[in-house]
Amino acid sequence: MAELAQTMLRDSLNSYVRHSTTLGTEVVARDALVDDLEMNVSRELVGAMLGKSETIESALDLILISRHVERIADHAASIAAEVIFMVSGRDIRHQRKESSTVS
Repeated sequence: MAELAQTMLRDSLNSYVRHSTTLGTEVVARDALVDDLEMNVSRELVGAMLGKSETIESALDLILISRHVERIADHAASIAAEVIFMVSGRDIRHQRKESSTVS
């Protein structure tokens, strides 16, 4: 998850420098994968905490780390969405949020 978020951040900055909507669109698409990974990590760690109370402290640390890494990916996707708007005039910011909340 951290490597994916780091790549997203690098690619979002490259999309800005290159004015690339293609690269920006790829970054935005990867955000859902990081969201899913963070949710799975949290579920797994909560299960570990329920199973063994001695894992609570380290599992909570890992949950917080995964949440912060997921936020980095969100910021990278936001940068990419801004680049898409800046270059093409197409506003995808609210489309991302709406499509991710609709089941």
